[in-house]
Amino acid sequence: MTVSLTPDYTTLTSPDTKLRLKDIIKTLPRECFQKDMRKAWTAVVVNVLMVGLGYWSIAASPWFLLPIAWIFTGTALTGFFVIGHDCGHRSFAQRKWVNDLVGHIFMAPLIYPFHCWRIGHNQHHNHTNKMDVDNAWQPWRTEVYDNLDPITKTAYTTTRGRLWWLASILHWALVHFKLSNYKTRDHGKVKLSIAVVVAFAAIVFPALFLTVGVWGFVKFWLMPWLVYHFWMSTFTLVHHTLPDIQFKEPEEWDAAQAQLFGTVHCDYPKWVEFLCHDINVHIPHHLSTAIPSYNLRLADSSLMKIWGSKLRRYQFSWGLMKEITDQCHLYHPEEAYQSFKSYANK
Repeated sequence: MTVSLTPDYTTLTSPDTKLRLKDIIKTLPRECFQKDMRKAWTAVVVNVLMVGLGYWSIAASPWFLLPIAWIFTGTALTGFFVIGHDCGHRSFAQRKWVNDLVGHIFMAPLIYPFHCWRIGHNQHHNHTNKMDVDNAWQPWRTEVYDNLDPITKTAYTTTRGRLWWLASILHWALVHFKLSNYKTRDHGKVKLSIAVVVAFAAIVFPALFLTVGVWGFVKFWLMPWLVYHFWMSTFTLVHHTLPDIQFKEPEEWDAAQAQLFGTVHCDYPKWVEFLCHDINVHIPHHLSTAIPSYNLRLADSSLMKIWGSKLRRYQFSWGLMKEITDQCHLYHPEEAYQSFKSYANK
């Protein structure tokens, strides 16, 4: 059974209905997809002011308040990434060149090459939770894990456990600067984005060392950057990882099921949501990347009216992170995940 061109909510939620992604998208209000340049540029201005406030707080804080200043500034810098994220999905501005320009500007302070990330990230959206194809937090098969070299195995076990927050740094370093990871047709854009971040680092890093020294570099750039990567690792892990969220074999994979029910909505403290532009209202974003970040909550409200408790909605907590990092380690074809401990005891 398939749904009609004009979706009926009762039909959509029926167990007999073969859900299609396009039918789910049709249930969303048209306003969700409308770009509002006032809202987009207001978010840019506010974000720049918040980052500026963060750096002022780092400069003004006594040593014992520096961790608070670092956390605030790093979280605000994560908002820079989310602006670049909208640009990568072409949901920031109408013109492609504006999206590319703004994306490069806001990702440069993070030393994140815009096109390198954009190209890889689109693969994640096209193949969410598809085994051997999705490139975001995919669990490794046991036969692959068994044959890893000691260094790679240690890195994998470490970043799947309590040090999950290091994963984003490894991903950034190992994936985004390697030309062979991209198709030949994309090499020009990839080289441009790498050149932008190299130029930024070549100007800003020496300037920091010369003006505020090594400690100043650590204080003003490195520590906020590490906080940013903590949020990048955390957000992307929680977005699609729970003990019962199944990665599907390609022949069994279904786009609608993966995007609607394999994506997690997680509520963070309001100040985090504000600084990061509601990126964790994530289910509508996976249904359509055309929805700008400032319209995600409108789309989410619409989805809740139809699917309600069927959607995966959680509150960010240590308990949630403990559950994920204790259990979600290796691929299991029936049980979704198996932990390192349970696998070792077999």
